[in-house]
Amino acid sequence: MHKRSCFCIFLLIISSFSISVSAQELAFVPAARPINHIVAVVNEDVVTRQELDEAIKMTVARLQQQGMRIPEQQALENQVLESVITKHIQLQHAKEVGLSVAESEVDETIQRIAEDNKLSLPEFYAALENEGVSYGKFREEIRDEMIMTRLKDREVKNQVNVTEGEVDNYLQTQEASSDGQEEFRLAHIMVLVTENMNSSQIEQRAERAEMALAKLKEGTDFAQVAAEFSDAADAKTGGIIEWRPVAQLGPSFAQLLESMQLDEITPVIQSPNGFHIFKLLGRRAQEVPTVIIDQTHTRHILIKINELTSENEGKQKILAIKERLDNGENFEEVAKLYSEDSSASAGGDLGWLSPGDTVPDFERTMNELLPGQISEPVRTQFGWHLIQVLERRSQDISLDRRRQAARHAIRTRKADVVIQEWLRQLRDQAYVEYRLDEEL
Repeated sequence: MHKRSCFCIFLLIISSFSISVSAQELAFVPAARPINHIVAVVNEDVVTRQELDEAIKMTVARLQQQGMRIPEQQALENQVLESVITKHIQLQHAKEVGLSVAESEVDETIQRIAEDNKLSLPEFYAALENEGVSYGKFREEIRDEMIMTRLKDREVKNQVNVTEGEVDNYLQTQEASSDGQEEFRLAHIMVLVTENMNSSQIEQRAERAEMALAKLKEGTDFAQVAAEFSDAADAKTGGIIEWRPVAQLGPSFAQLLESMQLDEITPVIQSPNGFHIFKLLGRRAQEVPTVIIDQTHTRHILIKINELTSENEGKQKILAIKERLDNGENFEEVAKLYSEDSSASAGGDLGWLSPGDTVPDFERTMNELLPGQISEPVRTQFGWHLIQVLERRSQDISLDRRRQAARHAIRTRKADVVIQEWLRQLRDQAYVEYRLDEEL
């Protein structure tokens, strides 16, 4: 039972593939139509009614799994169609730029998914069958998700940079703010504004946001209003923003969130990228645990194995160097003369190493050495090594972890803006023709 429930939870993160649905779910899904019926044209590609129906089924299943109310059918259909169109545009762009995913990478991802759900591959395939999902369709969805993730990562890598000064400011803001150590779980609605909009268009977007707020004040379910009005990618799943430090949401929201009560809804808030409405779903103290790890100050000498140095030649070289060290020659000087690693100029000094910083064979040998002791030759994927441990210590890396978390939070906030703008530009450049009305 546990395995099955874990698997179902995973299935709900896949964007669109057919699953068996209950009679209750079918009430929100349009009747089946011929497979060749086209509901939208996306550049030279098409979206069929069957593809849209499958995506709607998946969305309904996800909303029900999360205990959320299903939006009105027309709003849900329109929102899901936009999501499918955006997916087509991204995959077309990936093809244009030559981005693909190797079959072996898809295999590794599926293997990892099975392991995460504590299933062997045969059990995983059987679970797919029980859910009415063909293995081929599942592979296709996994491949598509991997491609779209890499596309977004590429855009973020090209455009998002986090400086040490930004990290310092983030941490200082957290320390100075009474709510800096809190995390918030929110639902949100975003009405997008782009830089090329004129004042009249921006005013129309502001009115749209006010219309959404009016519906919320009338008591309409937040998820339903998000599905109808929000331009955010998560609109059709209720606009949920899982636990985030307030600083990750941006300084303009910090003061507002501090005074809010659970289930309270904000007024319309304007930011550079649009108009926002938030609902506070939860708040909690952000834990900053003390992290103590064992570190080793290490140096080494490396002889690489390549087209110029054979396996046997490399081993003979490292044995000759070991003999010189055994006869009393200085490790630092010998490393400067003979090591083929970038650390050679520093006498082979690798500094303080934490667990996981090096490959397993290197780390295992290093951990077995006493301070001052020199290892026997060790073969890794990089070549032949001689390792010497200089000293060991237990180190509190809490501050390092805090800086990592701050860097991640800043990067995530910047990435959200970059991805929204990138998707908007892709959408603006695409030819999209809607044909839903032709069904009537």
